[in-house]
Amino acid sequence: MSTTDSASGAAPDATAIPPMKAVVMAGGEGTRLRPMTANQPKPLLPVVNKPIMEHVLLLLRKHGFTETVVTVQFLATLIRNYFGDGEELGMKLHYVAEEVPLGTAGSVKNAEEHLRGEPFIVISGDALTDIDLTDMVRFHKERGAKVTIALKRVPNPLEFGIIIVDEQGRIQRFLEKPTWGQVFSDTVNTGIYIMEPEVLERVAAGEVVDWSGDVFPELLEEGEPLYGYVADGYWEDVGTHESYLSAQADVLSGKVDVEIDGFEVSPGVWVGEGAEVDTSAVLKGPLYIGDYAKVEAGAELREFTVVGSNAVVRADAFAHRTVLHDNVFIGRNANLRGCVIGKNTDVMAAARIEEGAVVGEDCVIESEAYVNNDVKVYPFKTIEAGAVVNTNVVWESRGQRSLFGPRGVSGLINVEITPELAVRLANAYATTLKKGAMVTTSRDVSRAARTLKRAIISALTAAAMDVRDLEVVPLPVARFHTSQSGMSGGIMVRTSPGDPESVDILFLDGQGADLSPGAQRKLDRVFSRAEYRRAFPGEIGELTFPSRNVENYSHELLRAVDTSGVAEAELKVVVDCAGGTGSLILPSLLGRIGVDVLTVNNRLDEASPTDTVAKKMRDLERLGELVAGSGADFGVRFDPVAERLAIVDENGELVDGDRALLVVLDLVAAERRGGRVALPVTTTRVAETVARSYGVEVLWTATATDELTKAVRSEGEEIIFAGDGRGGFVLPEFSPTSDGIAAFVRLLGLVARTRRSIGQIDRAIPQAHLLRRSVPTPWAVKGSVMRAVVESAGERELDTTDGVRVIEPDGSWALVLPDTAEAVTHLWAEGPDSDSAQRLLDEWAAVVERAEG
Repeated sequence: MSTTDSASGAAPDATAIPPMKAVVMAGGEGTRLRPMTANQPKPLLPVVNKPIMEHVLLLLRKHGFTETVVTVQFLATLIRNYFGDGEELGMKLHYVAEEVPLGTAGSVKNAEEHLRGEPFIVISGDALTDIDLTDMVRFHKERGAKVTIALKRVPNPLEFGIIIVDEQGRIQRFLEKPTWGQVFSDTVNTGIYIMEPEVLERVAAGEVVDWSGDVFPELLEEGEPLYGYVADGYWEDVGTHESYLSAQADVLSGKVDVEIDGFEVSPGVWVGEGAEVDTSAVLKGPLYIGDYAKVEAGAELREFTVVGSNAVVRADAFAHRTVLHDNVFIGRNANLRGCVIGKNTDVMAAARIEEGAVVGEDCVIESEAYVNNDVKVYPFKTIEAGAVVNTNVVWESRGQRSLFGPRGVSGLINVEITPELAVRLANAYATTLKKGAMVTTSRDVSRAARTLKRAIISALTAAAMDVRDLEVVPLPVARFHTSQSGMSGGIMVRTSPGDPESVDILFLDGQGADLSPGAQRKLDRVFSRAEYRRAFPGEIGELTFPSRNVENYSHELLRAVDTSGVAEAELKVVVDCAGGTGSLILPSLLGRIGVDVLTVNNRLDEASPTDTVAKKMRDLERLGELVAGSGADFGVRFDPVAERLAIVDENGELVDGDRALLVVLDLVAAERRGGRVALPVTTTRVAETVARSYGVEVLWTATATDELTKAVRSEGEEIIFAGDGRGGFVLPEFSPTSDGIAAFVRLLGLVARTRRSIGQIDRAIPQAHLLRRSVPTPWAVKGSVMRAVVESAGERELDTTDGVRVIEPDGSWALVLPDTAEAVTHLWAEGPDSDSAQRLLDEWAAVVERAEG
């Protein structure tokens, strides 16, 4: 692995470039930048008082690309009106409009009549860059490339396509918008391409086609010469409010080579034509004051502040790392920090606007109003004098990296997850479904879940959803009823595992599984835009309370899962319901099976709705004593929503995690003698030994919650079993999702028919030497850490199913996997013995720590 020839930094020689046209992609809506882009296209957003696209066009002109095709779609007229035919820039511009979005390749195909017969360059109109395009053209021609992609190393590659190239720069692999588990490099696709004209022949006219998703993989598979040019220059995809502010700071700091219109009156302080700045105003650069702006006496402008043209900053006002668009008025004693103020907006005396806030155009923030952190005020709003504006008052985006975490939408009860938020989430979910759709709601035993579920039901019915409220049920029962015909999805509220002060809101699809990443993004989009659908009075949904939920689940479970031989075996088991919802179903279910059972904690414990580590270990110790003392065959403990279970053998010893997975795998494989099992890549490879001994194949999956479900659905009847090594077991014959109750019933039948005890099976399975460690990793270096791992692997075999797994010649392996929700990297290492596993773990932990710098 290596970088290739990169930008030299020398001044471009425009005459060295043969005639070549450029395509500027300017059709994006910039939805993540709302409310700034609510009424203007993203390419017209000003960076130091000049639209991003103007910076792009000036870069093209600098490198000799004077004839340019601009593809437009969203608010196209505004772009045409601003740039005209390009004469003012010394360029010739052609515009090609899309009636509907055609994708990155379809958009260029739409402009084919302007591009025939010669190579051309494609560049985004909404990314700030000073990449040496002259040197990139040289690289393209020297390599004889069909396509050359400009690459850049970035701290967080999740929003981009990641690419690996060989020593000569030839592309080996790329992946569009990966999860952290799929990140194998920090070298990303900038969206700047040089192409030979025949590439357009690969693109169907009038259809949605994407370069990285459709065309490039096809070319790569056919062995066409695709090259990656790793650029040294600056590149920033201005796609978020944070990156918008950082782009301003980078221009002012000189990190990017672009034109600043103005006079540098002192180091880092730029003042535009006709601007009036009082001599007693405090200016601490770098900063920029636009044409004909006015800064009065006593005003203080601090680092990385941009004042738009014709803006007014009154006496004693304060602004730091703030961007003011054109014609903004800032009143006396106003205080602005790390915010963006849209054009034509008035911020009156003594108003205060905090970090991350964005105020749209044509707004009025009246005197002494307070706009809190991360609040988004959409255009044409008035905030009354003295008002304290927070997320409950105006449209906003959540202040986190992603709405969804590994357990749905999670947060502190009545702090991060409030009834108001639950209503908006339910509104967003309903908006993604058709009017009149039927959904389920359910909860665990906690009062917080009950309160939030009531809010959710109100929002769903108000959005024209018919709701079937299952009330308090185990999570597997909720999933089962959501998967029944006629259902479009469901929502369950439960206390977060291990954290009694937090709650999870789980969104289910029509098959009872967690929403797919694509469906999550759709819901997230609706939520962040606050574009909720409302029902007319006659469309308000109906709320019903179906009966016999538990009985129907039990009936279908016993019909689908083989329990033959249980009654004859006269098994004796101990079951701990953990004070959770499993107590609603297990005693009666086990009575129907015909097994001698002792149940403990078989009540709904409202005061303890989730497991803490101490409570779980205390209960398991007591469970072991009961199993050993009563001579039971084994014991199980369910989590409070009956989704997972822990197993205790006949001697009272805990068989947990991977060992429990191996025991159940052995039992299932011994009975089925064929098929496939789905396991996450973090599972010990002893599982392969167990499976192979019975003619069963292992399908390795990524570690995300929905991956086992996806594998069961896609592989059909071939998958006979799946498990995650954390007490979650999937029985495909009954459900594609984790179900602790079904797993326990299946375990009863397997133990009864094989006449082997849990302890005997456990002792017969080879010991695994699998170690795990977590290394704190700042978000900004996660991509570079994964690149360092790939490069350090050298010639060793790599598996990128999830993260990067490095396989040693002797079969030992180490897995490096960035966490999706926290600033940490997880490592696993397995070897033939504990010492070798420890050495391997230490080796890769050192690689991660060195890459962090």
